[in-house]
Amino acid sequence: MNHRLICAALVAPAMLSAPAMARTVHVDPAKAGAFHTVQSAIDAVAVEGGKVLIAPGTYREKLTVSAADVTLAGTGRRPDDVVLVYGDSAMTAGGTFKSATLSVTGASFTLRNLTVANDWWLDPAHAPSQAVAVSLTGDAAVVSNVRMLGHQDTLFVNDGQGGKETRAYFEKCYIAGHVDFVFGNAKAFFRKCQLHGEAHESVMYTAQSRNAPDEDSAFVFEDCRLTADPAARNVSLGRPWRDYASVIFLEPTIDVLLVPGGFTEWTPGKTNKLPTTRYAVYSPRGRGAKDFSLIKEGQTLNLNLIERWRLKAFFKGDIGWIGARVGK
Repeated sequence: MNHRLICAALVAPAMLSAPAMARTVHVDPAKAGAFHTVQSAIDAVAVEGGKVLIAPGTYREKLTVSAADVTLAGTGRRPDDVVLVYGDSAMTAGGTFKSATLSVTGASFTLRNLTVANDWWLDPAHAPSQAVAVSLTGDAAVVSNVRMLGHQDTLFVNDGQGGKETRAYFEKCYIAGHVDFVFGNAKAFFRKCQLHGEAHESVMYTAQSRNAPDEDSAFVFEDCRLTADPAARNVSLGRPWRDYASVIFLEPTIDVLLVPGGFTEWTPGKTNKLPTTRYAVYSPRGRGAKDFSLIKEGQTLNLNLIERWRLKAFFKGDIGWIGARVGK
């Protein structure tokens, strides 16, 4: 018998059946003994999961998380103290979904207190292109106090391979972009987040892609703030990427002038997706709420209709996976 196992049995027999504790690793290029790249630290916890604590700084890397139970957390005082950035695009990576700075397929992923950016658009020599900052397709992701920066297609949250359902929870996040910059088909709940439209001829906050009326997916925004650069034009709450797109805004603060109707057709004059969408708004406020109007296909919710979209009901009572994983 292995000498270590003998010692463990003599000293503390109960410890043999106890689950292994999650590993914690550190990323700090200036510190001996720490990992110097974020991906190498992610790879170090790839077997059983664990926490990757990242020191303040800018890390230019293209990151992939495929293991379950992985946490990436910045150790700075503010989310902009730790910046994970890369500059890929749909043109250079071979498709929109390959362009992400951070791509997560593993379940129970946690992202906290940092910035993830795709800065493809910063180079004036680059042609406009889809360029994803964060791609989440693993179930039960929790993202809190995170800045996600891009232009077109900033945040992709979508079902996993084989159509496996993806649930995601976002709290106190800042998401910036212009065209379709929160997009995909998943059960995603956003609480107290800010969506900011960058300067562009058209800004669509969302492009949800629910494919069928019986699919249980939606983007729900509760108590979120909508803002835009003064140079942003034709700002809308979203457009339907697929025919049954489902987006609900509960008590949004609208600090921008929206297009008439709030939502827009995918390609005005060519597509006719709005009649089958599920677009709804409850109790908008802010300077943009005064002149707010909703498309005839949309629904203005009342107190009797909003409960199904509150957090606990939306996830059918299963919210234990959120719990303590939200940063305070």
